Amino acid sequence: MVEIKTDTALDAMRATGRVVAEALDAVRGAAEVGVSPRELDEVARGVLRDAGASSPFLGYRPHFAPTPFPAVVCISVNDAIVHGIPSDQRLRDGDLVSVDCGAVVDGWAGDAAVSFTVGTPRPDDLRLIATAEAALEAGIAAAVPGARIGDISHAVGRVCRDAGYGIMADYGGHGIGRRMHEDPPVPNEGRPGRGMPLRHGMVLAIEPMLLAGGLDDYRTGADGWTLLTTDGSRAAHAEHTVAITDDGPRVLTAL
Repeated sequence: MVEIKTDTALDAMRATGRVVAEALDAVRGAAEVGVSPRELDEVARGVLRDAGASSPFLGYRPHFAPTPFPAVVCISVNDAIVHGIPSDQRLRDGDLVSVDCGAVVDGWAGDAAVSFTVGTPRPDDLRLIATAEAALEAGIAAAVPGARIGDISHAVGRVCRDAGYGIMADYGGHGIGRRMHEDPPVPNEGRPGRGMPLRHGMVLAIEPMLLAGGLDDYRTGADGWTLLTTDGSRAAHAEHTVAITDDGPRVLTAL
């Protein structure tokens, strides 16, 4: 069942989204060579705490997970695509870092992700990240009343495939509202004109996940959470929570 949010609810979700954006901005600002992902998780915890927000990630345990998630952000480094558990392994020069963050304020959830490099960037990584961001922007532009879920999926997938990147199989975006994961699913590849019609008040988390090696396959790490590329190539993740409105897409997790 897809919940249609009122305009008042969209304003409340925007307040949550701003907290998510501030947490991601703080984590990105603190991410330097020699800093550990666990320390970055503490930065995000501080932002959520100061805002009176809770984390939908902390303690989350979907069906595939062997243990509850122990952090408020997922931090995935280099060949890790998503769901990375923040560790004490310190970041090195040239690492590609993807940070996924959620928050809940007054019962409304927000979810967003950003990828960046620390230290001296590799040109290939910058291209990968820029393409993930371009795919996200294309998906957002397609998120208008009268379009369909497939239009978003097609817009995202076309940018990724045209650049020669893989698209993580089985994972994509989702509806969001009172819960972090709601209907409908939003695949990162699809046929235009197909799927559920979009209407004012729907809220979607759109999140391209690109694999530099061009393959779509992934493997699960030893921790049972982290999903990694099978060929060791790097990955990038970009995400925003977006409201469908009659005035056009409203990005709820922008700064």
